[in-house]
Amino acid sequence: MQGTRVASRYAKSFIDLTIEQGVFEEACNDMKTIVGVCESNHDFVIFLKSPIIKTDKKLAVLSEIFKGKLSKVTDAYITLITNKKREIYLAEIAAEFINQYKAKKKILTAIVTTANGIDDATRKKVMEIVKGATTSEVVLQEKIDKNIIGGFIIRVGDKQVDASIAKKINSLKRTFKENPFIKEF
Repeated sequence: MQGTRVASRYAKSFIDLTIEQGVFEEACNDMKTIVGVCESNHDFVIFLKSPIIKTDKKLAVLSEIFKGKLSKVTDAYITLITNKKREIYLAEIAAEFINQYKAKKKILTAIVTTANGIDDATRKKVMEIVKGATTSEVVLQEKIDKNIIGGFIIRVGDKQVDASIAKKINSLKRTFKENPFIKEF
């Protein structure tokens, strides 16, 4: 809970700064880069959260990793939060920045989960359906989960449509457990 609150506040302040400086879009790309590094390298996140490693060492590593990849404003911001001992929240701040960016730009993320992936025709149909239900711009994110067996799950914001085979099987299991029939003696 604490990390989320800190990340939200720092992301909001960075959004305000980037809008003021006129580098809002560039900062969003920088935050996507940071999220990508944090997601692909768990050891990097552990390194940032280590209380044993000194701030100057962390700054040196951050500088080396992101050299030439981030804008000057983002680089200065990372230096600032590292000096304030908030680098442990860097991944959360970057993710929250992206969430707040999407909210500010009115961009919705539709997550489609299938067992085998979807083809272009299905992707186009899903986009039409989701766009028809909202006035916002929609970004489609695809996930593959073999556990749903077949069908699909679409999640947009806090709404979800679950038309997976796994859900139908679980529903049948619950129905059979209820056993509405009465035994005759």
